[in-house]
Amino acid sequence: MTDLSTPQQSAPETPNVDPALLDNLIDAVDEKDSRWLARTLQRMHPADAADLLEALPVDTFSEAVEILGGELPSDILIELRDSYREEAVDVLPDTAVANALDELDSDDATVILEDLEDERRERILDDLAPFDRAQLERGLAYEEESAGRLMQTEFVAVPEYWTVGHAIDHARSLGEELPEIFYEIYIIDPAYRLMGIVQLATLLRTPRDVQLADIMTEPLSDITTDMDQEAVAFQFQKYSLASAPVKDSAGRLVGMITVDDMVDVIQEEANEDLFSLLNVTSADGADTVWDTVRSRAPWLAVNLFTAFIASGIISLFEGTIDRIVALAILMPVVAALGGNAGSQGLVVAVRAIAERQLDGAAARRAILREVLSGFVNGLMFAVGVGAIAMLWFRDFKLSLVIGAAMLITFLWAGLSGILVPLGLKKLGADPAVASSVFVLTLTDVMAFFSFLGLATLILL
Repeated sequence: MTDLSTPQQSAPETPNVDPALLDNLIDAVDEKDSRWLARTLQRMHPADAADLLEALPVDTFSEAVEILGGELPSDILIELRDSYREEAVDVLPDTAVANALDELDSDDATVILEDLEDERRERILDDLAPFDRAQLERGLAYEEESAGRLMQTEFVAVPEYWTVGHAIDHARSLGEELPEIFYEIYIIDPAYRLMGIVQLATLLRTPRDVQLADIMTEPLSDITTDMDQEAVAFQFQKYSLASAPVKDSAGRLVGMITVDDMVDVIQEEANEDLFSLLNVTSADGADTVWDTVRSRAPWLAVNLFTAFIASGIISLFEGTIDRIVALAILMPVVAALGGNAGSQGLVVAVRAIAERQLDGAAARRAILREVLSGFVNGLMFAVGVGAIAMLWFRDFKLSLVIGAAMLITFLWAGLSGILVPLGLKKLGADPAVASSVFVLTLTDVMAFFSFLGLATLILL
């Protein structure tokens, strides 16, 4: 192999990735040096190694995974972003995927299985031990984005009559069955129903002869297998949890969820809400132009339809605009400010709904706050815009019309910005996905109707 310290091919600059190391990696792929690739990646933290692989061009990434084969560490595989992980799993041989499933915790193994086509998944599961296969199939049986899919089935559960010493000795005896990372042990009754929790810090501080029943505490969370991941993340955030037990419909302990999974969920849900508000989907290096166009074109078509609704309102006042040209100049001012005001209220409302802050009396207070905020902002901008119109066109009535229209539009924007997402939530729809189209359409319609309508009544 040639000296990899002398780059043969330049690599694109990527944040948090050493360009020289990336060039060396590309050279190693070109020369099919699997030994150098494996040794280099294994010396890195899995997350950093995943970043390095993702910085490769897509074709080179696939070639690198193929060269590594069974030597691609499973902890790097699970750190890859979804599209890259799916590509890696497609390239890896069945034996390498099966080995990765054996090495990973059950929750991470379930993520890998989700990436497989049905036929290949069955083929790989057939090669696993019966107990391991049953555990993984049970995880796949739960709904996507549920606590059952997120949880891992490796945890430490002991009876309440045991002592601290018994629990410590039992955990040590589990060997490879002991979870790689855990923060608490669970106290159960003979039917495996959860009775309490003992934090590891408490366990280590307590003398060996103390019974677990004397030091266990009530669990702060109440998570069941069918609970949506967003609701699970809310409990983790609310109670500052490091981990939490998961129960089935009968109240039996079946798994646990750790905070590392919740960090991913919280980020995923936040990004999903942001993209939904903008009516786009996320894109990464593996997405094609067609993927991007296909995800955005439908929402642009919806916006086209709503734009014609606003145009229809304008056409009702065609005669007024023909006679007073200044109206055409000032219309975008009212619509733009109203749209921005509605979007501001909408973003705040959607975020508050996601964080469970708009229930009951809180919703009523939020509606009143947005209406009053709309009134105050509308009044300030009405005076400012009216004054500018007066200086520009020397027409007091015109400045009065645009000022009044501005106040009405801001009031309507504040009201629709909070009521639309609350109404969609009440109907069972996702406020983040559908709200922006309705709010922007409503504010545009009100802006044009109030401005042109008042102009028709006062100026003609």
